[in-house]
Amino acid sequence: MNGHEKNTPGSELGVAVIIPCFNEALAIGIVLDDFKAALPRAKLYVFDNNSTDETAKVAAEHGAAVVNVPLRGKGNVVRRMFADVEADIYVMVDGDATYHALSARSLIDTLIDQRLDMVVGARVESGQGVRGLTYRPGHRLGNKLLTGCVQRIFGGSFRDMLSGYRVFSRRYVKSFPAQSHGFEIETELNVHALELRMPCAEIDTPYGARPEGSTSKLSTYRDGWRILKTIGRLVLSEKPLQFFGCLGAVLVVASVALAAPIILEFEQTGLVRRFPTLGLVTGLMLCGVVSGVSGLILQGITQMRRELKRFVYLSIRDGGKATPSS
Repeated sequence: MNGHEKNTPGSELGVAVIIPCFNEALAIGIVLDDFKAALPRAKLYVFDNNSTDETAKVAAEHGAAVVNVPLRGKGNVVRRMFADVEADIYVMVDGDATYHALSARSLIDTLIDQRLDMVVGARVESGQGVRGLTYRPGHRLGNKLLTGCVQRIFGGSFRDMLSGYRVFSRRYVKSFPAQSHGFEIETELNVHALELRMPCAEIDTPYGARPEGSTSKLSTYRDGWRILKTIGRLVLSEKPLQFFGCLGAVLVVASVALAAPIILEFEQTGLVRRFPTLGLVTGLMLCGVVSGVSGLILQGITQMRRELKRFVYLSIRDGGKATPSS
């Protein structure tokens, strides 16, 4: 049980809306006004990633607590947000005014009612009260491919792995290690939940266009490559037996395939003429065995790390009265 309870007198849950921002002066005021209307009792935090425009000034004028994060990259901002803000429920949303603030109540209710640790707002284009809709086909395709890749490797049933609209429990936030630096942080958020087998859900939410004059900070190819590298890093750290086991099996099969003609020749003539190939066979076989053994050792270490993360997760108080701090 995650300790979530319905809001009742004496058991009110503290909600924090945490917004990572970089050069969003045109959009952040809209975001803050929308969330103040949707969640009037929530605390609003804007973590400004060293913007060169007036993002911080506009955010402060609209009533948010503003924190400057000099180290560039969304992952660095998320790490700081999770460390600094104290609450019972965290609503994380991008500051570009593309997400539907009124959906926050539904996301929060789902988290509480189903006792979940993360609810993802899956982006869906809809004309219902959302400004100028857009979800670029290239981004949609890339998201689908990357989400499918993570599903195949780590499991789960997420449809929008790269959504910037999420609701978290306190346990999730305070147990998340946050190793990524940039937009690949969303991948790490999903894998963390999957590896600790946290209860999660996904709800469709309207997705709209940025305000006119505002530009996206996402680079399709550069950030896509970073996400792929993050998936690879997570495979090495979370699935070492599968990775090194498969690598070892490939090396052993290659070794056997190369050794077969040498063995047949030896049986027929009693001679071994292909000494370079024999050396390669020996090397491949040794590397394959070492790779498999390394996978077993690393899997044991990974299991211990996972158990430690689980203990940390279970040790964190979840629910009760929030005490947000800026």
